[in-house]
Amino acid sequence: MSRASDRSSLLALLGPVVAGCGLDLEDVVVTSAGKRRMLRVVVDQDGGVGLDAVAAVSTAVAACLDESDAMGGAPYVLEVTSPGTERPLTEPQHWRRARTRLVKVSLTDGTTTEGRITSADHDAVTLDVDGTPVRLEWSAVTSGRVQVEFNRAPVADPSATTPAYDEEG
Repeated sequence: MSRASDRSSLLALLGPVVAGCGLDLEDVVVTSAGKRRMLRVVVDQDGGVGLDAVAAVSTAVAACLDESDAMGGAPYVLEVTSPGTERPLTEPQHWRRARTRLVKVSLTDGTTTEGRITSADHDAVTLDVDGTPVRLEWSAVTSGRVQVEFNRAPVADPSATTPAYDEEG
């Protein structure tokens, strides 16, 4: 593996390529897969990532990697994917993109709470907890995870009444 294939170098190299396709680069992971390596490029955007966007990013990333020595001379498999529900919510944009989803939140005081995300901004996330809005400042949140709902009732388009991202805080 080339020294340039370390995570931070790949993030720096591929970030502008992914951004040029209108997506956010969430992560890159290089793992061994037999005699080959696998490069997993995780991308996301507001509203989700469609197959056409994944194909465009895959083509652009492959071209960038072919032009550089980032992966060295050894063979590798490129996988471009979007984050799954198992991804922890670590950045404000993760919370914003999970709007209307049920989440379990661990707090710095050792407690947990569960509610549906109604909004997220630079300072906090607001949850609907049993019909009561609860605003949690980021400094009080240690982690959050989307809860899988098999019988989730359809949610009306929330963007029609509430902005997806509050700039005011």
